[in-house]
Amino acid sequence: MSRVGKKPIQIPEHVEVKIEGQKVIIRGPKGELQEKVRPEIKVEAKENKIFLSPKTKIKKSKALWGLFRSLLFNMVKGVTEGFEKQLEIEGIGFKASTEGDNLILEVGFTHPVRIKAPENVKFLVEKNIITVSGIDKGKVSLIAAQIRKVKPPEPYKGKGIRYFGEVVRRKAGKKAVTAG
Repeated sequence: MSRVGKKPIQIPEHVEVKIEGQKVIIRGPKGELQEKVRPEIKVEAKENKIFLSPKTKIKKSKALWGLFRSLLFNMVKGVTEGFEKQLEIEGIGFKASTEGDNLILEVGFTHPVRIKAPENVKFLVEKNIITVSGIDKGKVSLIAAQIRKVKPPEPYKGKGIRYFGEVVRRKAGKKAVTAG
């Protein structure tokens, strides 16, 4: 039994759930998301709740049961509240700005790095904090990871792009090694 999968998903007000075969469409105040559920999983919507159950007793279907419950829960949360990730830029001369849908990063390369926002994802830049927000948790997390990958924090001075609140383990430099 999947501990996660057997919990029903509460459907809040102003959220509409439509199930067409194996396709689940969730529409809310912030937008619309859809997900195709694997044929091993049965999805039902009744009494303002979404219920998932495995169709077979195969181990794989039990694993997918919890996965798709989490995906549908994140879809419901995304169309009502939305998701956001914050990244922090640290380093002298490092800066970020927005130009339309694009995020422009100037992080020590000879050219600025441009990252285009996919559909339903927005960028907001305030001083050295970049906020990536949207209704799809997967897209928001993926874009935040791509931004961090442009210039990950280095362990000696801590310069680079990191998640807000991320602690970077610092290494001692050459002076500390020779002094001992």
